[in-house]
Amino acid sequence: MTITRSREVPDTPRDSATINKLMFVKLMPLLIAAYVLSFLDRTNIALAKHHLDVDLGISAAAYGLGAGLFFLTYALSEVPSNLIMHKVGARFWIARIMVTWGLISAAMAFVQGETSFYVLRLLLGVAEAGLFPGVMLYLTYWFGREQRARATGYFLLGVCFANIIGGPLGAALMELDGVWGWRGWQWMFVLEGLPAVFFAMVVWKKLPDRPSKAPWLSAAEAAQIEQQLAAEAEEGAGHGGHSFKQCLTPQILLAILVYFCHQITIYTVIFFLPGIISKYGALTTLQVGMLTSLPWLAAAVGAIALPRLATTPARSRQMLVAGLLTMAAGLGIAALAGPVISLLGFCISAVMFFVVQSIIFLYPASRLKGAALAGGLGFVNSCGLLGGFVGPSVMGAIEQSTGNAMDGMKVVAVILVLAAFAALRLRQGQEDKQEKPQLQGRRQTA
Repeated sequence: MTITRSREVPDTPRDSATINKLMFVKLMPLLIAAYVLSFLDRTNIALAKHHLDVDLGISAAAYGLGAGLFFLTYALSEVPSNLIMHKVGARFWIARIMVTWGLISAAMAFVQGETSFYVLRLLLGVAEAGLFPGVMLYLTYWFGREQRARATGYFLLGVCFANIIGGPLGAALMELDGVWGWRGWQWMFVLEGLPAVFFAMVVWKKLPDRPSKAPWLSAAEAAQIEQQLAAEAEEGAGHGGHSFKQCLTPQILLAILVYFCHQITIYTVIFFLPGIISKYGALTTLQVGMLTSLPWLAAAVGAIALPRLATTPARSRQMLVAGLLTMAAGLGIAALAGPVISLLGFCISAVMFFVVQSIIFLYPASRLKGAALAGGLGFVNSCGLLGGFVGPSVMGAIEQSTGNAMDGMKVVAVILVLAAFAALRLRQGQEDKQEKPQLQGRRQTA
């Protein structure tokens, strides 16, 4: 396909800082918007829980099973989804993901009982799988290691925005109850699902597969970006980085362990924070929703301000360890203090939620390349998502046995401290080559 260069491309060469800024402006708003729509479709089921019980007789146990089935097919589909994207291109595959998940999410309005509920939740997991690891792979086509954590942090703003606006938006759509004979929850599924289908057209039109396909870059600029990234990938991954077996090396497994602990925290907070806040006092549903949004505002601030500082392997590791310990400290404060200080503790913890997540994915990206990178990022995310399944389950069991949800937060804080110690051992690919001569020198000296 012939690339027609945009009138935006100037006649004079642009420096790397200007080009990086341009890539952020052109790419990140599209990706962030896609992730906002993704998380709205993923979490709106919680708002419909009571109504599904009243209107369709879907019990709490059936609801819990259906909610979990999404994660099952989501995790199983991530690796093949990323491998397909590596072959067919990001523009087509991300647009395809958005169309299918939007249609299936909208189809939730036509659930008739438990069986149709289970089937649609399974299909939604398959349809949505691949967006997050797909974007992690896509960012490696554009940004070097110095800028990638910053780009990932911006992308994760989608989770913050979705959690900030999801509750009020869903509640407003529920007010359409009775319009044209539909229930409020049916309107919510349709009106939050279909925008993903329409936005897929924007992605198809505006999102280039890679720099060489971007009409707003000159041919020379695109070639320079791709050559630099190829050299960087070769330096980090070495000769073995193309093999999918590299995903089972100790460093990748260690990154998975840290990410698993991180996801335990994220989904525990997502599913239990509103219930914890509702016990602070006589609060209305709107007040609970507003207070619940505060930690996510803090998370947005952290995602914008901090990942850009992770410009070297040593600094990345320091920020990762500090971030995990800060998350643990915040949850510890939340578990031991009164309502006001407790909410402050959640905010302290949330500041580092997506700082940590943006840095974790630097480690597999620095050791893998080609198809192994595509499959490896999907594999890391799939394993991490198990934390999203395990965390709320364990949290619920602890709350049921002790009668206090904060006891579960103490356990999660301890898990984060252990993850911080594990993170001390993480190394990016290029660090291996730097440390090997140093180790040999020490042995010779000894």
